[in-house]
Amino acid sequence: MIVEERDYRIRAGSVAEFVSLYEEVGLPIQTELLGTFHGYFTTETAELNHVVAWWSYESLDDRLVRRDRMMADPRWQDYLARVKGLVETQHVRFLRPTRFSPLR
Repeated sequence: MIVEERDYRIRAGSVAEFVSLYEEVGLPIQTELLGTFHGYFTTETAELNHVVAWWSYESLDDRLVRRDRMMADPRWQDYLARVKGLVETQHVRFLRPTRFSPLR
């Protein structure tokens, strides 16, 4: 199993709009098409205006297939058009749980 951590820096003053659009439009699509959803977080200290999402997949190949399917979905393309301009940067990390991790 792998955990994908996505960290988005959102345009200042737009975090609430971004989170709301994701909850209403993006999350239902991703829940249907992606792996296991673990959480969605906003930053409270240090670097503000960040949103972090955690998803897990059986493998990198599983993730590739699922994300390709999602990217081909017109609903997802519509969602991306709606949030365009709200995201300043995006970083993705793949995390491998240790043998004693609860997410394992």
